[in-house]
Amino acid sequence: MAKLQKEPKTAEIELTAVLYALSDETRLTIVHKLTITEEIACGYFEIDMPKSSLSHHFRVLRSAGLVASRKEGTALMNRLRREDIDQRFPGLLDSILTSMSGKKKSKAKSAGRSATRVYMDTAKR
Repeated sequence: MAKLQKEPKTAEIELTAVLYALSDETRLTIVHKLTITEEIACGYFEIDMPKSSLSHHFRVLRSAGLVASRKEGTALMNRLRREDIDQRFPGLLDSILTSMSGKKKSKAKSAGRSATRVYMDTAKR
C-alpha cells in the first residue's frame, strides 16, 4: 500500500491550492461534513462515486492543507484543519461555507417555486 501523503505545514498552505481544492462541489461537501464532525472515516461520507474518485478528492484536500488524515487500522480517518486554515486565511472557510449554505437555500426555494408553478398550471387545466 502507498504511503499516506503528508499535508503541508501551516505556513506552507497556499491560497491558490485552498481555493482550487474548494472549487469542486464534492470537495466542498466533504469539507462541510468535516465542519460538523470532528473526525470521520472516508467510507462514512455517503458520496456516490467510485472509491478511486473519492480518494482523488481527499488527496487534493490533503495536499492543499485543508484535511489531515491518519490511519486507524484499515480506516483512513480525516479531520478538517480548521485552526490552521483560520490562522493562515482568517474568515476564508466561514465565507465559503456561508455562501455554500446560501446556494443550497436558494436552490431549495427555486425548486419549491417550480413545483408550485407546475401545480398551479395543472390546477388551471
